[in-house]
Amino acid sequence: MKRILPLLICFLILASCLAQSKSVITTPENSRPKLIVGIVVDQMRYDYLTRFESKFGEGGFKRMINEGFNCKNNHFNYVPTYTGPGHASVYTGTTPKYHGIISNNWYDKEIKSVVYCAGDESVNSIGTESNSGKMSPHRMLTTTFGDENKLFTQHRGKTIGIAIKDRGAILPAGHTADAAYWFHGKEEGVWISSSFYMEDLPNWVKKFNSSKQAESYFKVWDTFYDINIYTESGPDQNTFEGGFEGKEMATFPYDLDSLKDKNGGFDILKPTPFGNSLTTDFALAAIEGEDLGEDNITDVLTVSYSSTDYVGHNFGVNSKEVQDTYVRLDKDLERLFIFLDLKVGKGEYTVFLTSDHGAVEVPAYLQSVNIPAGYLNYNDRKQRFQKFLNDTYGTTEIVENVSNNQIFFNKAKLNELGLNIHDVEQALVDEQISYPNIAKVYTATTMNSTNFTTGIESLLQNGFNQKRSGDVIVVDDIAHIAYGRTGSTHGSGLNYDTHVPLLFMGKGIRHGETLEKTVIPDIAPTISALLGISFPNGATGQPLGFLLD
Repeated sequence: MKRILPLLICFLILASCLAQSKSVITTPENSRPKLIVGIVVDQMRYDYLTRFESKFGEGGFKRMINEGFNCKNNHFNYVPTYTGPGHASVYTGTTPKYHGIISNNWYDKEIKSVVYCAGDESVNSIGTESNSGKMSPHRMLTTTFGDENKLFTQHRGKTIGIAIKDRGAILPAGHTADAAYWFHGKEEGVWISSSFYMEDLPNWVKKFNSSKQAESYFKVWDTFYDINIYTESGPDQNTFEGGFEGKEMATFPYDLDSLKDKNGGFDILKPTPFGNSLTTDFALAAIEGEDLGEDNITDVLTVSYSSTDYVGHNFGVNSKEVQDTYVRLDKDLERLFIFLDLKVGKGEYTVFLTSDHGAVEVPAYLQSVNIPAGYLNYNDRKQRFQKFLNDTYGTTEIVENVSNNQIFFNKAKLNELGLNIHDVEQALVDEQISYPNIAKVYTATTMNSTNFTTGIESLLQNGFNQKRSGDVIVVDDIAHIAYGRTGSTHGSGLNYDTHVPLLFMGKGIRHGETLEKTVIPDIAPTISALLGISFPNGATGQPLGFLLD
C-alpha cells in the first residue's frame, strides 16, 4: 500500500499537469476578443467627458465608464499634438521620434519640399477621379498593433480603417490593412480608398455610396436638446466663433441644404455632428460587409471621428456647437455599441476610446476673462529673423525652411560660407529667445545629446526625429497661437492639448478607474498584451496591466 500511494499521487499530478497543459493550448484563442474597435475622437479634451456628462445618455460614453476602465490622467508625451502624429502614436505605441510622423505636413530635408503625412504619388485614387485617394501609410516607419495582429494570425485577421480624414483612416490601419476608407466631399460625397489597398471598391462600399446616405444629412442642424439647457457651454451668440459662409451669425439653427453651395458642397458636413453620424453609418456597413468579428480570429476596426475637430476649429472649445456635437456623438456611440452587441456579441469585442489631441480655449475669449493669452504674428517674426540673418551672415539662404516651429538649415550654404553648424544653432537660439511670445528655444544638438525625462524638454525630445526634424525648435508662450480670432486650435505640449480621454470596455477589461498617469503610447502595448501578440516593433509604451482582466 505504501508503494501504491506514491504512484497514485504521481499519476494525479501528471493528470493535473496534462489538463493544465491542454487549457494553456486552447484557452488563449477563445479568450481573445473577436474584434478590437479603436475609436479616436479628434480634438477631444478630457474635460468634455465631465463637462457634458449630465447631457449624455447611458449607452455611449457613460456605458464605457460604467462597464469599462477610465484612465483619468491620460496624456500625450510629445510635441506636436496634431492629427497625424496623434493617430500614429495611438496605434504604434510610440512617438514621432520613432514612428516618423512628425506633423501633418513637414519639410522633407532630402527632397527639399513639404510632404503630407499620408500623401503618396505612387498610388492611385480608388472611388474617385480626383487625387484625394493618392494616399498610403508609407511615411510611417513602424508597425501598428493591427500589423502585428496580421502577422500573428497569418493574415487571417482583418484590419479596416475608417475616418472622414484620410490620415485618420490610413495611419491607424497600418501597413498591412485590408482597407482604409475616407470621405471625399465636395460635389461627390463618397467614401474612397487607394490602390495601396485595392484595385476597386468592394460592392458593399459601392452600395453605400449609391444609397445617398451622405445627401440625407443636408438638413437643419439644431441642438439635440433645448438649447437653454446647454448650460455647460457659453452663449450661442458671441464673437469667438467662425460659422458658415452665407449665414451672418454663427448661431443655431443651421440650414445645411441652403448653405452647402457656399461651403464646399458635401464638405459642409465635416464641421457638423452629421459627419460623425455618417462615419458611424459607414462603420456599421463595414462591420456587416466585411463580416468583422464573425469568428475567433481577431479582427481590428479603427474608427476616427473627425468632425469633432472641424467643429472645434470653427466654433471653439466653449461653443454650443461643440457641446451639441458631443451630445450627438454620444448617441452615435450608443448606436455603434448596440450594433456590436447584436452582430459580434456582447462580451465578445473590446473597445478603446481616446483622442489625437485636445485644444486651447479661444485666446480672445481667455483675454475677455483676464486669462493670459494671445495671437502670434509670424509675419513680424519672419521679417525680424530675416534681418538678423542678413545682418549677421550677409544672407538668408543659410535657412532653408521654417515650419512647425522648427528652423531647417541649408547645410550646403553653411559649408560654402565656412560656418560652424553648432555656432549657428546657438546664435539662432539666442536671437529667437529674444522675440515676443517665444518661451523656449532648443537646438537639434541638445535634442540628440541630452536625455530629458521631465518637462517640455522631454516632450520635445519624444517628438524629435533626427532625420526629419529641424535644427532649431521654438516653443511659443502658453495659450498663444498663430490662428484667427475665432475657433480653437492645438499643437502644444500644454495640458489643454495633451490631456485626453482613455476609456476601455469589453472582453478582457476590468471595471475601474485610475488617476495614475498614463500616456498615449501605452495603448498599443495594452491591446497587444490583451491579444497575446508581439508589441508594435517600435513601441516604447508599457501595457496597462491594471486594467486587463
